[in-house]
Amino acid sequence: ILTEQETMLLNDLKQQEELAATNKLLQQEAKDPELKQLFEVIQKEEAEHYDTISSLLSGDTPDVGIAAPKNYQPKAAYHASSENADKKHDALLCSDSISSEKYVSSAYNNDLFSFASPKVRQILNHIQTEEQQHAEMIYRYKTANQMA
Repeated sequence: ILTEQETMLLNDLKQQEELAATNKLLQQEAKDPELKQLFEVIQKEEAEHYDTISSLLSGDTPDVGIAAPKNYQPKAAYHASSENADKKHDALLCSDSISSEKYVSSAYNNDLFSFASPKVRQILNHIQTEEQQHAEMIYRYKTANQMA
């Protein structure tokens, strides 16, 4: 049974996940196919987060296990000396995405301590870890493409 405060926090997190899960703009705007695919993978995980938060709000506590480390090794599409418009565009998308992932991860970090249930805290911690991994994967893409 969730308290009023816990319900409010989950609804806020659910709204953030809904935005991330339904926003196809990053995929559509990315110039590099590798980056498009990365944004698609992240979007699918955001949809899973949305479903998990929805389950919590309906009274279920799904098993999520431990967030497995992502061994994402992107292929470089842009070279160090490349300063074309596509590279600059994709770099901006990456920076914006990292900022969003950091914000959401921070929200989970702050909010999970407001929950009485250890199981709910574990679930929120799992999602927070995946949000951090999303930012790391995007950063790896930036690094491989000489954008960082």
